[in-house]
Amino acid sequence: MPKQVDHRGRREAIARALWRVVERRGVTHLTMRVVAQEAGISLGQLQHYFASRAAMLSFAMDFASEQTALRVERGLERLGDRPHPRDVLRLTLAEMLPLHADARATSRMNAAYVLEALHDEAVHEQARRGLVQGRALVERLLRQAIADGHLAADRDPAAETDLLLALTGFSPLIELNVIAPRDALAAIDLHLDRLFSDVRPQG
Repeated sequence: MPKQVDHRGRREAIARALWRVVERRGVTHLTMRVVAQEAGISLGQLQHYFASRAAMLSFAMDFASEQTALRVERGLERLGDRPHPRDVLRLTLAEMLPLHADARATSRMNAAYVLEALHDEAVHEQARRGLVQGRALVERLLRQAIADGHLAADRDPAAETDLLLALTGFSPLIELNVIAPRDALAAIDLHLDRLFSDVRPQG
């Protein structure tokens, strides 16, 4: 019986090796040879799964996004049925910040991916598409919160979405020890408290 090869698992292992290279050494050391060494495989084996550095980086970024989505999903399960939109937004924003090992790896991957996207048209389009989808998700949450009466009806969901996403800009401040993680979370809580504090009584 021939041995079954878990190709998806191999790709994910390579992606995690890429994350480690970015986290420890930075994007300037991100070559296929270095990632192969980190993954404990030959360059030829890595090239069997990824034909180029851009393809490898794109998969690693998609995988990072999937892992973030899974963490958010697990967090939502802990919030129980019909969680308040404030709690959903707080959880989502917190998972976008480098507050623990997995999120830190994802945050640094994001930074590397943006740098790559500035110089590679294909990567640029993929990165842009992912950000557009993420922004649309946040705006849907806000529109639903308005429809359900959790937010004042005169709130502009597009503008509020942009303000919420701006809070993810805390990442470099946390990474470079300009502010502490708890201070970033306090600022997020303050903004969300203000956002959800002006609902007018019905009737």
